[in-house]
Amino acid sequence: MKSKKRSKLVSWDSHLDKKYGKIGTATRNKYEEEFEAFRIGVLIQEARIHQHLTQEELASKVGTTKNYISRIENDASDIRLSTLIRIIREGLGGHLKLSFD
Repeated sequence: MKSKKRSKLVSWDSHLDKKYGKIGTATRNKYEEEFEAFRIGVLIQEARIHQHLTQEELASKVGTTKNYISRIENDASDIRLSTLIRIIREGLGGHLKLSFD
């Protein structure tokens, strides 16, 4: 008779609860904020690459430096809302949409 192995898989939410605490705790809130900043950087990078722009070209269009664009894309820098809007509108030709849950 075969013995049943227990699955060690857990849901992503359960993993986050265990590692960072339940939703609403300080550590979980910090994780969520950092993840959103990371996500914005990835979205900018993907849009830039899709438009065949280098970091330097995007920086030039926006009036900032290649180093700053790199730091945003690599989640090493907080970004001001006004700069984010300039990157999206002037640099990438897009529109920023915000929503609240």
